[in-house]
Amino acid sequence: MATVLDVVIPVYDEEAQLEASVTRVLEHLRTLPWSARVTIADNASTDQTALIARRLAHAHADVEVVHLAEKGRGRALKRVWHASTSDVLVYMDVDLSTDLAALLPLVAPLVSGHSDLAIGSRLARTSRVQRGAKRELISRGYNLVLRQALRARFSDAQCGFKAIRQDAARELLPLVRDDAWFFDTELLVVAERAGLRIHEVPVDWVDDPDSSVDLVRTALEDLRGVARLGTALLRGTLPLREVGERLGRTSAEAGRGRLGLQLGMFVLVGVASTLAYALLFVLLRTTMSPWWANALALLATAVANTAANRRFTFGVRGRRDVVRHQVQGLVVLAVGLAVTTGALHLLHGVSDPGPTAEVVVLTAANLAVTVLRFVALRLWVFVRR
Repeated sequence: MATVLDVVIPVYDEEAQLEASVTRVLEHLRTLPWSARVTIADNASTDQTALIARRLAHAHADVEVVHLAEKGRGRALKRVWHASTSDVLVYMDVDLSTDLAALLPLVAPLVSGHSDLAIGSRLARTSRVQRGAKRELISRGYNLVLRQALRARFSDAQCGFKAIRQDAARELLPLVRDDAWFFDTELLVVAERAGLRIHEVPVDWVDDPDSSVDLVRTALEDLRGVARLGTALLRGTLPLREVGERLGRTSAEAGRGRLGLQLGMFVLVGVASTLAYALLFVLLRTTMSPWWANALALLATAVANTAANRRFTFGVRGRRDVVRHQVQGLVVLAVGLAVTTGALHLLHGVSDPGPTAEVVVLTAANLAVTVLRFVALRLWVFVRR
């Protein structure tokens, strides 16, 4: 039977606390104004966890069990969330480190349709958290890495207390590659870049001293995940804009990255283009006039510049609109050509310069139109029709 909430609890060898935790969750769900069920996702447990889970499902009509042959929190959530027919999909750790009082404010914005995802945050100013210094340092350090490397704006990536709307899950899950602990982070970053709304809830959280998570190994795997995801975002291989559009969460930056990242990539492409232009100009200048050398060098580098910015700076892939983009890029080139040609005329009007002086003046002129080019690419060339 379809319910509004599906609370998924991934477990691996949790025979000691599974029954008590599920009982607490069921009691709390009965205080909420929506229909709900609990799904126990057994990650290939080797103890009595599977037996206890089946016993709970037999005793409670609102408890289901899914058994997986392989371990992996992300793998379990993908499997259950993909098959669920509930409107809002919730995930929480079996140790119930997060106070269940935060469940109502977590899911309410998703039920109403205001937000697409919701996360419990241990790093919010009003959260009350009890954990050791080692875990606190690792958590804050990891979230700092996310803000710097992936430009993440959410505050806590790894709190085991999250929810997502079913329609958002169907769009995002195929884009998330990780099947383990980095799953949470990858899901949130992809959702944020697609322009989806992420709601954060302060939580009361008490560390589980018996947690079996290997912090060092998990941290290293997460860093590898950050590098992989960051590379995919730079290459523009994820269809983020389309996801935002299908979910009705389009924005000026959806699928194209934040302004700071765009500027960084634009500068890198621009530096490479400027160096290529200078080299081409010097080579062509030996056989033709500076005006023709300037025009041909600009034309050759402009085509490559537009293609590079199209893919790496603005994340546009495929053949759609590629001709239009190049034509508009050539219009922007015409403006640059006018500026640089004017600079050459001014230079030759006041002196009889050599090739070195010409290169310096033309390079300065090209840098002067860089800002105009970026604005034109962002607001005109690569705006989706």
